[in-house]
Amino acid sequence: MKCRICKNEDLKKFLSLGTTPLANSFLSKEDLSKEEKKFPLELCFCKRCKLVQLTYIVPSEEMFSDYVYLSSTTKTFQKHFADMAEDITKDFGLNEKSVAVDIGSNDGILLKPFQKFNVKVVGVEPAANVAKIAEDNGIETINDFFNENVVSEIIKRKGKADVVTANNVFAHIDDIDSVIENVKKLLKDEGIYVIEIQYFVDTIEKMTFDNVYHEHMSYYTLTSLDYFFKKHGMEIFRVKRIDTHGGSLRVFAKRKESSREIDDSVKDLLDYEKKMGVDGFNLYEEYGRKVYDVRKRLVDYIRNIKREGKKIAAYGAPAKGNTLLNFCGIGKGEIDYIIEDNPLKQKLFAPGTHIPVVSSKMLNEKLPDYILILAWNFADEILSKTKNYAEKGVKFIIPLPEARII
Repeated sequence: MKCRICKNEDLKKFLSLGTTPLANSFLSKEDLSKEEKKFPLELCFCKRCKLVQLTYIVPSEEMFSDYVYLSSTTKTFQKHFADMAEDITKDFGLNEKSVAVDIGSNDGILLKPFQKFNVKVVGVEPAANVAKIAEDNGIETINDFFNENVVSEIIKRKGKADVVTANNVFAHIDDIDSVIENVKKLLKDEGIYVIEIQYFVDTIEKMTFDNVYHEHMSYYTLTSLDYFFKKHGMEIFRVKRIDTHGGSLRVFAKRKESSREIDDSVKDLLDYEKKMGVDGFNLYEEYGRKVYDVRKRLVDYIRNIKREGKKIAAYGAPAKGNTLLNFCGIGKGEIDYIIEDNPLKQKLFAPGTHIPVVSSKMLNEKLPDYILILAWNFADEILSKTKNYAEKGVKFIIPLPEARII
């Protein structure tokens, strides 16, 4: 295979999480008797542009045509995107004449708060079921993948964009070259492109290997993003580390010829990455070894609890949780059920493990001794919702970077 950014063929593999089903391919009862599709889940490193990426790419149509992830399921994300819309509106002087376009707009979670500032909005969302939810919520949404035809349609409807955003979607795109060229066609001369990505530096530092799944084709550092944007005549002019997904990066990019000044935050973070060693293979090789150590300790921890005759449930059925369960070989023998607040996942079964996914009402019928928090990035929100069960003696486990009771 060739590198997604620089087309280099000399890619070095450093981590294999096995052969697993798609992390969001939840199963109905009827599906359980059918053979599940599974794909290699491995990471490799490009020595030229420093991008970390999957060795095997599943076709997008198989992953995103019907989707069970809703951004608005958690209050944490609702607040995060409301704050983001407010920050961008105020920092860049958006008003009722401004146009904001969100690529991979999901249920409109970011565009809704932009509307409160009277900014004209358009979402682009390939999953038909999710695009309909956004439309029903009053968010103008084009149900398609972001491409040249979509750009022409947006310009026809609204004119060129002042800001284009893409939150946790840039890693999901195989052909990133055509996406960035289409973003440039859509942007005004002084327009900005703002993306949020899971930051691979945090994935390394916090040992959150469960952020690796087939939808995430690329795992970015600022060093690899800097290479990519420069290749396309764009520049990163501001960066901000944020807490979502266990550690993310908000990146602001502009055309090279734009008059916007480059903030010190860019050089500071590039320097930090250089000291850390993101441009060399040793960092990744060592990370790969550590992941296996963490897996062993987590599996031992869970099995010791089961040996004591205790019951374990899980809370949250995010994609990351399915990576964790499948890689660790933790299944129905260890976990009785998974509680999930997103109604699209309830009454289904987790991919690979076939653990039933249920609503929180199950806690009243079948109280466990322990709850493994798979959606650990929302641990505070989950603990707040389940306070009364903690008072009944239920213990809560955070799995990474080290399994621990909280």
